[in-house]
Amino acid sequence: MMHILVVDDQALNRILLQRLLTQEGYTVSLAYNGVAALKILAQTPIDIVLLDVVMPIMDGFETAKIIKQRFNDIHLPIIFITALDDHASFERCLAVGGDDFIQKPFEKVILHAKIKAHCRTRELSKKANQQKILLEEHQNQREREYEIIEHIFNNSLENQDQFKTHLDFNLSPATMFNGDMFLVAQSPIGNLYCMLGDFTGHGLAAAIGALPASRVFYTMVKKGMALHDIARELNLLLYNLLPGHMFCAATIIELSVSGKSISAWLGGLPDTYLIDKQGNLKKTLESQHMALGILNNQEFEHEVIHFEVNEQTRLVLATDGIIETTNKQGVFFSELRFIETLKMNPMISSENIVNSVSQFADGTKQQDDISIVLLNCLPLSVKPEPREAFSKLAFNMSLSLDSKQIKNTDPVYDLVNMLSSISGLKAHRANIFLLLSEAYNNALDHGVLKLDSQLKTQDDGFFKYYELRAKKLAELSNAKLSIDVSYCPDSLNLYFIICDSGCGYTHQQDTLFNDAAEFGRGLSLLDEIAQRVTYNSSGNQVEMCYKLS
Repeated sequence: MMHILVVDDQALNRILLQRLLTQEGYTVSLAYNGVAALKILAQTPIDIVLLDVVMPIMDGFETAKIIKQRFNDIHLPIIFITALDDHASFERCLAVGGDDFIQKPFEKVILHAKIKAHCRTRELSKKANQQKILLEEHQNQREREYEIIEHIFNNSLENQDQFKTHLDFNLSPATMFNGDMFLVAQSPIGNLYCMLGDFTGHGLAAAIGALPASRVFYTMVKKGMALHDIARELNLLLYNLLPGHMFCAATIIELSVSGKSISAWLGGLPDTYLIDKQGNLKKTLESQHMALGILNNQEFEHEVIHFEVNEQTRLVLATDGIIETTNKQGVFFSELRFIETLKMNPMISSENIVNSVSQFADGTKQQDDISIVLLNCLPLSVKPEPREAFSKLAFNMSLSLDSKQIKNTDPVYDLVNMLSSISGLKAHRANIFLLLSEAYNNALDHGVLKLDSQLKTQDDGFFKYYELRAKKLAELSNAKLSIDVSYCPDSLNLYFIICDSGCGYTHQQDTLFNDAAEFGRGLSLLDEIAQRVTYNSSGNQVEMCYKLS
């Protein structure tokens, strides 16, 4: 029930109002002047104040002004009790905080009507204040939770600042949390791995997948896993973790310790560019796969592309927040403008690029996370770390595959898994996989299936190439492929021999070497990783020696 304070220096008025209000069920407190009223207000929750104007010690005008200043969290209605009827007095009552008037002598009906009306106002104010308190508590709790989450995020993203010579990057989130993710790590043999990912949407919901993904990435790189292994494991994680409408577009890069070659898994991000130090475009790498988290493990496409680089080249990775930034006219920043921006300054910085995007937006609110990574293709140093001792047992392995097995198995993946279980070889898994997969795919694609990589230069060339490959593979018969592996513990050398039943591709080597510059599916990658690579005269057998130490 409402509690009403009656403030009047006339005892008769106080008693009359108390009786009228008590009869209606209200609780009533009495004060004979403003000073006494303020003491009661400080000690007792009051809902409405009936306040006389003319009183000794402290009149109603001064009292009302102080009440409004001190008790302003919740609306406290002040109804002036007055015998004054001039407009100046009414205006002054309103000026000091009065909400209504009751003129003497009191009319019971009008008094109760006004009290009920102001009771409703007071109740609404109480509810509004309760909601405000709840919102403030919620806001404070959310800020504390955000601080904790931000701390966890910052601590979970390792190594970005350890490769300042090689990496220049800028991540600009649209909200507090970034739906874009940039991960960096170095493998035991010194190769540098980078992953730029863009989760669906932005903010906390988009960023939440970064935590488990980063753990998988760092763990697998530390174990020396191959690039396709990392992509596959991340896809499996996100496929099981994320709801159906969410995924992570990503580009995963591996720069060799020599700084001379790059491997890339491209899944859903905008084109990646290879540029020179002046910003001129040397190569465009288009996305070849669906984003992480969409396909199940059986459907997932783990194929990786490889290409040569040198100290004069830089790799540019970006999320779609850059090219899809719009200005006030609704025009996109676009790929073309992005490519032109790269040529603005020699060795342009990520900060310069982001500033150019911001200037183009011209005050338009940022709608998506913006991320840019510039990778300088330089040699890397290898940090000495304790490694597993190499096996002291020599061994030989031999696989012979017929057409059915070629169609239905992934011998390289299985063979690399077996080799990785041997003491000391796990740290070299990525290089072993590259050697075997490149040699095997060259033997299968060019030796057995007789595919020409020039097909990739056409519009939708990669799609046409792999469509033709799938067709020829399905029709394959009377084909043979063999893989022999041997290990010499004295020299710490691994030897590989891949032989196919095709007519050989020596006559295609010039084409293949040209293709290597464009597609990276040629023979130069083998020369970069292996200590020695030789071919037989007919071109259907390659021998490689890989040094483990």
